[in-house]
Amino acid sequence: MMEQAGSASRKTRIQAQNEGLILKAALEAFSAYGFRGATVDQIATNCGLSKPNLLYYFRRKEDIYIAVLEHTLHDWLEPLRQIDPDGEPIGEITRYIRTKIKLSRDNPKASRLFANEILHGATTIGDYLKGPLKALVDEKAAIINRWIAEGRLNPVDPHHLIFAIWATTQHYADFDAQVSAVMGNTPDLMTKAEDTLTTLFVEGLKPR
Repeated sequence: MMEQAGSASRKTRIQAQNEGLILKAALEAFSAYGFRGATVDQIATNCGLSKPNLLYYFRRKEDIYIAVLEHTLHDWLEPLRQIDPDGEPIGEITRYIRTKIKLSRDNPKASRLFANEILHGATTIGDYLKGPLKALVDEKAAIINRWIAEGRLNPVDPHHLIFAIWATTQHYADFDAQVSAVMGNTPDLMTKAEDTLTTLFVEGLKPR
């Protein structure tokens, strides 16, 4: 029994490792060529697995694409989930902005893939956007509204505040070519972006 349990545990670790390799290779392929242009053969080659082995984990290209998007959404929405209703409002929003800009810096391909899905009508994740995403945003908007009612934040529309944070922080990933063309090779680009956006939002939100 111990041997069987150990074997099952090793299998689980191997499966998790291989799925991670597949999702990483798929992100590279989908972000470079789009859903239509990327192929299962490309993904298999890039992750070092045979095509039949890859198809053991994901039956179709569509399944791989959905898994990559789900993984991206989890990572990108986790900082929003972590906004603490009992925390200090300016501190919570500052942390959220800084975390979002770091995600743009560290994983721009995931952001661009997600943006491309949205630009094409969100046909794959539309139900998620209308369901869990909307519920999460509404929940956090209610927290921000409470902070405003308590006089702890300057009055703003909380949904549009969240949209504005998304737009400005993800700009550095989604429009990287444009930013690079204007700014050139600037070593402290993201540090200055983080400081600038934090100042803009915080100064606008401080109670008058």
